[in-house]
This record gives sequence, C-alpha cells and structure tokens, in this order.
Amino acid sequence: MKMYQLAEGERKFAELIWQYEPVGSGELVRLAEESLHWKKSTTYTVLKKLCDRGLFQNQNAVVTSLVSKEAFAQEKSKQFVAETFGGSLPKFLTAFMGGRKLSKAQAEELQALIDAYKEE
Repeated sequence: MKMYQLAEGERKFAELIWQYEPVGSGELVRLAEESLHWKKSTTYTVLKKLCDRGLFQNQNAVVTSLVSKEAFAQEKSKQFVAETFGGSLPKFLTAFMGGRKLSKAQAEELQALIDAYKEE
C-alpha cells in the first residue's frame, strides 16, 4: 500500500468522509463548513488532492473512499513502527508499555493475537 501523509486539516476532512460516506459533494461542503469552517473552494481543493492521492473518489458528485479508515490506520501504524522502531514490534511494545503491567485478561488477549498470527 502507498504511504499516506496527511496534514491535520486533511486528516479531519478524511474523517468526515469516512464517517458519512457515501456522501454527496454538496453535503460534504456543508459538513466541512460546519465542522471545519471551510469555504466551498477549500473543500473542493482538498477533496481533489485526496482523490489524486488515491484515498477517495468523487464520481457523479458522490464521494466514497478507495482506502478504508481501518486500512489507512493499519498502514500508518506499520509506517510508525518501521520509522521509529526499525520495524520491531517487540521494541514498540516495550516502549508502549513503559514498565506498566498487563492484566491477566490483557495478557490472554495478546497471547491469542500472537497465536493467531504466528507463522507455523
């Protein structure tokens, strides 16, 4: 998957699209004006940018995602671990835990995830 970098405003706008899709472009202008205080021209400029990057599409004045919110978050997480911890999930988890202890339920949930994704 492509690496996606979104500025803060672009991320908030993407969240609007993911929340309301499929959404008519006119309705999207209204939503962006209400929540982001954007003008119509700003909304269409940012929408075009995000469509050109392959995140969304605007066909027949209906905006939908080409990349789901979940897929986007997954890719951003992978990118963060790769850039910050050299791709090491154990190093990430060690830093994330910061010396905290897991509850028994959390440990069991993590163990189930490890077992499910473990190579045989």
